[in-house]
Amino acid sequence: MTESNTTDPTTASPVAAAAESPPVVADNDVIVGIDLGALSTKVTLGPRHDHELVRNAHGGHATPTAITFPGKNRARLIGENAAEVGRADGNTVGMLDRLLPGSLGHRSEGVAEEDALTAFRRFQMISNGQNEATASVPNAEEEYSATALMAMFLGSVRRNAIATVDRLDGGGDTSGNNDGDGGEKSVRNLHFVFAVPPSYPASARDALMDAAYASSANGSSVVDSTECTAAVYERKFGDVEVEKEKIVLVVEMGHARSCVSILKKVPTTPTTTGEEEGTDGTIEGGTAEEVQVLSAISSPTLGAGLVDVALYRHFLASHPSLSHHSPETFGTSSRPGQRLLEGCRKLKHLLSMLPENTVTVENIGKNDSDVSLSCTRELMKELCRESVIDRLNGMIESAIEKAGGGGEAPLGEIDAVEITGGGSRIPMVQEAIRTAIGRGDDFVFARSLDDTSLAFGASLIGNVASTVSGDEDAEMMDAAREARRSELLKAETAMSLQDVQLLRKDEIRNQIEAHILELRSARHSKHGSLLPSSDEFTSFLDTTDDWLFTEECDDATVERMEEKWNAVQTKTNELCEEYLSAKRSEAEEKDREMEREAKLAAVQREMEGDGDEEEDHDTRRLPTKRRMEIVMKNKNEANELFSDGNYRHAAARYAKALTHCSKFFDLKPEDETEVRAVKMSLNLNMALAYIKLEKLDNALRCCNDVLGLDGKNVKALYRRATVLYQKRKFDDAMKDLKEAEGLSPEDKAVKKLTRLVDQQMVKQKKKEKAMAKKMFG
Repeated sequence: MTESNTTDPTTASPVAAAAESPPVVADNDVIVGIDLGALSTKVTLGPRHDHELVRNAHGGHATPTAITFPGKNRARLIGENAAEVGRADGNTVGMLDRLLPGSLGHRSEGVAEEDALTAFRRFQMISNGQNEATASVPNAEEEYSATALMAMFLGSVRRNAIATVDRLDGGGDTSGNNDGDGGEKSVRNLHFVFAVPPSYPASARDALMDAAYASSANGSSVVDSTECTAAVYERKFGDVEVEKEKIVLVVEMGHARSCVSILKKVPTTPTTTGEEEGTDGTIEGGTAEEVQVLSAISSPTLGAGLVDVALYRHFLASHPSLSHHSPETFGTSSRPGQRLLEGCRKLKHLLSMLPENTVTVENIGKNDSDVSLSCTRELMKELCRESVIDRLNGMIESAIEKAGGGGEAPLGEIDAVEITGGGSRIPMVQEAIRTAIGRGDDFVFARSLDDTSLAFGASLIGNVASTVSGDEDAEMMDAAREARRSELLKAETAMSLQDVQLLRKDEIRNQIEAHILELRSARHSKHGSLLPSSDEFTSFLDTTDDWLFTEECDDATVERMEEKWNAVQTKTNELCEEYLSAKRSEAEEKDREMEREAKLAAVQREMEGDGDEEEDHDTRRLPTKRRMEIVMKNKNEANELFSDGNYRHAAARYAKALTHCSKFFDLKPEDETEVRAVKMSLNLNMALAYIKLEKLDNALRCCNDVLGLDGKNVKALYRRATVLYQKRKFDDAMKDLKEAEGLSPEDKAVKKLTRLVDQQMVKQKKKEKAMAKKMFG
């Protein structure tokens, strides 16, 4: 086991050190504390912005530490936009922090631990004979070093941080700089402060700061995670009066790494007198408290992920439904292997709540049958005894010994135990901690730290020279590293600009596609009879639709796409003038009617005392007409969001409309028919939005809901076939397409998808034939 004693027993409080050390952050820099996790990354701003948590572009508190390369002419999907690692193929690179050179080795000795999680990567890391390996991804045009990949990810972190700063500051620019980042209201000088495990060697720390430089951060620093924990602890309890020293054991276990540290809370008496509040928030003249780090032991490979691996190996070796598999057909990086690992991860989470449980994993048994996995807490503990429990016990014992517990000056009784990280929630891990310190089941853990504490701590002490290694010594950097940094920055800047262009292309492509789809479906709408019936109009729709799937479209520039979109709109206005005029008149009348209804409803609510009741809690028994207006208002807003390419919010708005559909009461037969049709339309649109978002399971559910209402709905069959095609379930997709073709023989979209599925089925049969020939001769 790799261990690292990163602190001397006399190490002072990080906050106390801050008062005595010169800052390494410029006055106008915005501090950004970053905790890079194997699965997700947490980010907070510095004291100037009250340590605000940085949300990702989807509003999440944590950002997946992953990047997906979708293919040629597609923008990189970074962080929150990347595919889920557990379900992704070889084009998604995850656990970026563990790819940095030396990240799995001892800080001083460079000795790497055996990492059980590495075998489950679906992407390839290629050694080039140098210190840093490169990632080989099928859809990427070149291989990328771990530092380059980290720079890509940190670029996304930077954009999210800038968005948060702009929100807090009202969009103002405190720096006065603008580096030309697309879409940013202002550009800040950001200083990244990374909380890293004590086991991180200098090579990994340098690579991290090089990546920060390439992401256009103004500067960067690295601080040990134990110092971050101590800083947060002192921030929370520094103004609490204490009479004696207190010893605190802190156990952090994430998905792929763990750290055990011993903190000492020391009472100190300030030299000043009086009873007024000091500038640091403490009461002057009383008894303050200082937190010191006595010892820290870390492992870069011990984490909750090892529980998944232990369960995986157990079921693969003992489950009768998996006995037919061999290492060649069921490798750790194969799709079935990934499904089994994901099933084990779910089972682990369930066993954290219940003493025994079962999960079902699809398509990993004989003839692609589903397999049920059952386990108890006791069995899981036995499977993980050596790989997890014994190693954690050893780390705790070593930390106590290095802090003075085994020497001439005994450490004394541990007064509190803080646990943090997802792995610390597993019952057997908590039991192991209690056993290591000689406590019973009734011992209660403290919960003062949470999953954002390391990022918070980094933002607290990141500007202290004595506790960080940072870019302040750039003048001492060798020429080779400086040149490498410049190349990384140049490459990442070029890729970021290319992503902006590709995203704009996708946006225009989606606008054209949605426009053609709307015109095709408009034939059956209220004003559909006003659409031209000429061959010219039909040819216009078909030609435009076909162009979207040509190489010319794939290779088109943004300027060419904009020209095409303008031409499509011009042609539409020319051919459909009468239809569009009727639509505009209807929309204007609808707006006027809605305005009248809104005023009437406001008066009614005032008379009934409804006040400002939120729509989400709307339990009113509204007339059918009024409720339908609310449904259609949400649907129309969703359509606008979809047309603008805002698929995530469009899907949410469609879902809200469906919620209102469930609030009708006392419907007449003709009303029931209308509501049924609206529900199908909403689910079909929502399915398309989910397809755009690559949320295939959600899209499949929407299609199934439509087919539950109308089993012969051609659009639902086509969209479900689209989802099944993307999920590579070609036989099921073909069944839906054949049924759709029987219902609508002239549907060109169905024919086109049928050809694509046919091609894939032919390829699949050839591959199976080649494998059979190879196996049996």
